Amino acid sequence: MNTIDTHKALDCLSDSLKSNAQKSLGYPVAKDFDYSFLYPFLQLPLNNIGDPFTPSTYKVDTREVEREVLNFMAQLFRAPKDHWWGYVTNGGSEGNLYGLYLAREYFPKGMVYYSQATHYSVTKNLHLLDMPRVVIKAQENGEIDYEDLRQTLQINRHITPIIFINIGTTMKEAKDDLKKIRQMLDELAIEDYHIHADGALSGMIAPFLTPRPAFDFADGVDSIAVSGHKFIGSPIPCGFVLVKKHLRDKIARSISYIGSEDTTISGSRNGFTPLVLWYAIKQLGKEGLAQRAQQSLQLAEYTENRLKEMGIPAWRNPNAITVVFPDPGPEITHKWQLAVEKGITHVILMPGTDTHQINAFLEDMATTVIPKGEFAMID
Repeated sequence: MNTIDTHKALDCLSDSLKSNAQKSLGYPVAKDFDYSFLYPFLQLPLNNIGDPFTPSTYKVDTREVEREVLNFMAQLFRAPKDHWWGYVTNGGSEGNLYGLYLAREYFPKGMVYYSQATHYSVTKNLHLLDMPRVVIKAQENGEIDYEDLRQTLQINRHITPIIFINIGTTMKEAKDDLKKIRQMLDELAIEDYHIHADGALSGMIAPFLTPRPAFDFADGVDSIAVSGHKFIGSPIPCGFVLVKKHLRDKIARSISYIGSEDTTISGSRNGFTPLVLWYAIKQLGKEGLAQRAQQSLQLAEYTENRLKEMGIPAWRNPNAITVVFPDPGPEITHKWQLAVEKGITHVILMPGTDTHQINAFLEDMATTVIPKGEFAMID
């Protein structure tokens, strides 16, 4: 293939992907970003190999901006001063793997508890780590079943619990209540435990909600993983993980080859995505992130109300940007790229989604689904 043909193929691919992005409502990715100012950095072999807080003999890195990102997030998630650590990951799944890995190293005989509504990658992570686990029932809204958790913990009181909580489940954006879980542990006189929070989507929204959910370090979490390409937005999947520093110290070891410490999952790490997160934070700040959350919540309320007016039994959890409703069939789910599970689907009102797109989706629902009479009118 010559250069002209290559450029034509790339132009066709770009046009196709841009069209698909306009009709993507079922997956949590923000689409309203512009990182063109960072394009020159793509001409450099950026590599944040090793620990972000330890210098390396390899100098073509973005450790300095990575540390700024982590400091910003540590304040946002109320991490204990001078007693936290973290790094920019490839996404939420890696962050969850890291949190579970530290929990296993600190409590090698621990048992992991997680709900049915937990992201599918967690089962894979637990298999990779060879950690014993118990699946806890989920409530109808996707939140963990606290009574089932209590009973299971009581039966296994002799085993140190590693509790995996969801701050926004995959399908219903349900948030497990950390205060209830901490109170439960106190009542059962369980003193040793690790609580990891999966805040892949809602982690970046929760700090700006009223009332603020119980989910972060001030509420008693030991580690938390959040995605960067979801609510913040990035052309490359990324995220970050924050942990209490003594947990990281348990696994750290010095590597002479890189002149740094081995404290992360991978060796070489992406040096471009910390720039993306840093640039977004500098552009938005806390006020911009809060406004971003409010705009998504308002659009979610609009979408839920419009679907209900059409007779579709739509609903969402409190302060969620995910609107849940019955599976409307392949014509709609294929066109609008909606995830389907156990007869339900959802639209997620991410930054970059606007009223125009939602109205086009609603028009398709009105012309394709409603005439079939599959949904009873709501009083």
